[in-house]
Amino acid sequence: MILQGVFVLICSLETLKGKEVINAENGERLGFIDDVEFNLKTAEIASFVIYGRERLFGLLGREENIVISCEEIKVIGTDVILIVQKERKFANSTNTSSNGIKSLLKW
Repeated sequence: MILQGVFVLICSLETLKGKEVINAENGERLGFIDDVEFNLKTAEIASFVIYGRERLFGLLGREENIVISCEEIKVIGTDVILIVQKERKFANSTNTSSNGIKSLLKW
């Protein structure tokens, strides 16, 4: 689709969820896109979120969620999304059981 001389790629969230995210800066495999954050004022996608990896099958909670802004995305391929992120950005986790079993042991 072309709008006013700009090429626009239309892609569904389900399609993006199936793509692995790799940081081209250091080659690290970050995971798969799990969620999207929207700017409600402009109705634009603000960033993508990769949920943190589970620690010990989730018993010890999760690592922090990784946030990827749209400006950091360099290439969206058929299988992979390449980003350039010099410093990893984390989201404020809303997971109340982030301490997992550690919180159970403090009684």
